[in-house]
Amino acid sequence: MTTRMRPQRGATLLVALIMLVLLTLFAISAFNTGTSNLKVVGNMQARSEALNAAQQAIETVISTPLFIASPANAVPNPCGAANTLCTDIAGIGVTEYTTKLNPQPSCVMIAPIKNEQLNLSNPEDLGCAAGQLQQFGVAGAVSGNSLCANTVWEITAETTGAATGAKVKVSQGVGVKVGIDDTSTCL
Repeated sequence: MTTRMRPQRGATLLVALIMLVLLTLFAISAFNTGTSNLKVVGNMQARSEALNAAQQAIETVISTPLFIASPANAVPNPCGAANTLCTDIAGIGVTEYTTKLNPQPSCVMIAPIKNEQLNLSNPEDLGCAAGQLQQFGVAGAVSGNSLCANTVWEITAETTGAATGAKVKVSQGVGVKVGIDDTSTCL
């Protein structure tokens, strides 16, 4: 008996090619997903660094009384323009983030402190005491106000990343006790 060979139809080749295309599509999809995730994490890191730079600028400003006396020039060592702070996150001498106080710090509230609200055992309050029963034009003699006032300031910092383009705006309020003589910028 003779066996006759049937011609091959290539079904195995067709199945192998389909599997190869499917594997290629899975690999491309995995690569794109990984790239997207990397971009998301990078953007989150840039935003976090910008947020930290803005908060650092606000902390730098409120750690000195300069913003009370001169709100237009509140940053102790500005870089470039007034009220501008440059931040080098990596410590390599290159400015990665620039923070600008925009608008300049502003006083949003002032409230004189009454003499009866002072704690005279506190040295800071003792300096605010004004004679109430004295005459001859002593401050606080008529109104009962001390020589100090409570003020509330609003400080807004806008940070921009040089390489990343990340932008963050942070606003913070701070309460400060000041002498009556220092309230001229608060009017």
